[in-house]
Amino acid sequence: MNKPKVIIIGGPTAVGKTKTSIELAKKLNGEIISADSMQIYKYMDIGSAKPSTIERDGIAHHLLDFVSPLESFSVSDFKRLGEEKIEDIHSRGKVSIVVGGTGLYINSLLYEMDFSEVSDDNEQRRSLEQFALNEGNEALHHRLHLLDPDSASRIHPNNVKRVIRAIEIASNSEAGMKDFKTDLVPNFNYDFYLMALTGDREKLYDRINLRVLDMFSNGLVKELIFLKNMGLDDSFTAMKGIGYKEIFPYLEGQISLDQAINEIQQNTRRYAKRQLTWFKRYQDLKWYDVDQYLDLETLIETAANEIRSYYKI
Repeated sequence: MNKPKVIIIGGPTAVGKTKTSIELAKKLNGEIISADSMQIYKYMDIGSAKPSTIERDGIAHHLLDFVSPLESFSVSDFKRLGEEKIEDIHSRGKVSIVVGGTGLYINSLLYEMDFSEVSDDNEQRRSLEQFALNEGNEALHHRLHLLDPDSASRIHPNNVKRVIRAIEIASNSEAGMKDFKTDLVPNFNYDFYLMALTGDREKLYDRINLRVLDMFSNGLVKELIFLKNMGLDDSFTAMKGIGYKEIFPYLEGQISLDQAINEIQQNTRRYAKRQLTWFKRYQDLKWYDVDQYLDLETLIETAANEIRSYYKI
């Protein structure tokens, strides 16, 4: 059976995933599927570091810039649409390149995940998923511990789907997790090549700090004002992402512009650290240290050759 080839490129924010994925797509006859929980939204270009049309350089991008920020979008939505795109790309003889730092999105493709309903409260699930994306697995696990310490003691913080299901059950009954059991089962429908970019921590943090400054120079505050005028406030899921949630207090006069900038930089650095921790869980993942190569072209050529060898193409 000729399984669809799916290259996954992960790693922390600002490490260079976007440029790497585009150049690899050129070399490997690929198309890109975005796995970024903020870049799915329309009108949110600057704060999400969404690649522009020029930056995409003629490479087809999917699941990018297509959801209204007034709407909700879940991990199960991503899985369904992502698998549809993979099949479509494969049918045209091309390779799917899934790129992004949202671990839950990537997990939904790597594993057979059951998104059947525990309750009818879809908003609660979406809210918990977004909380995990923004605040981290440990913070979500702590919420479960407060509700059901026994279940929390049995579930690893990184098994986010299980943690969310446990919170839903504990919130709606006294049964706890006595009859609930699930494990991550690999998805064998696709032929995955897992890679992630990393680099010197201090250099990465410097890049993050500079990226945030560039966002403000490019009009991040104006972008949020435009979104507010659409009717969005900090209660919307789309507005809970780093780079947006910190600006609301500034617009309301609660903090200074410098404080807003510092908070975004700090929160982004913390998020990058959580992303690195997340991707380290994948045993079959190949790491590429961006600081160990002469330049980006050398890294890309090395990765392309190793991927060709893996797939025997």
